[in-house]
Amino acid sequence: MTKNIARLPGPAGSTRQWQRRAACRETDGDLFYHPAGERGADHDARDSRAKRVCARCPVREHCLAFSLRTRETYGVWGGLTEEERHALLSRARRRSGHRTPA
Repeated sequence: MTKNIARLPGPAGSTRQWQRRAACRETDGDLFYHPAGERGADHDARDSRAKRVCARCPVREHCLAFSLRTRETYGVWGGLTEEERHALLSRARRRSGHRTPA
C-alpha cells in the first residue's frame, strides 16, 4: 500500500521560520489542546483563552494555513479549533465540487 505523503510538512528548517515568531511560544502548550474528557464550560473557556493568544499572534495566517494543509486534527491552530477547521475544509470542498467518500 502506498502512503500519500503530499500533505505532510517538509523539513522544518527554513519552511517553518514563522513558528519562531508565534505568540503561543510564550504560552503553556496545554492551553491549545484539550485534555481527554474535557467538555462544556471548561472546554469552551480553554478554547477562548487559546484563541485570545492567536488573536494577537503575528503569524496567525501562516499557522492556520499550515494546519489546513497538513490536516492537523487536534488543538487550536491559527485561531480555529479542530471542529472549525474541519468545517472550513468541508465548505471549501463543497464549493469546489469535491466530495469526500463516505
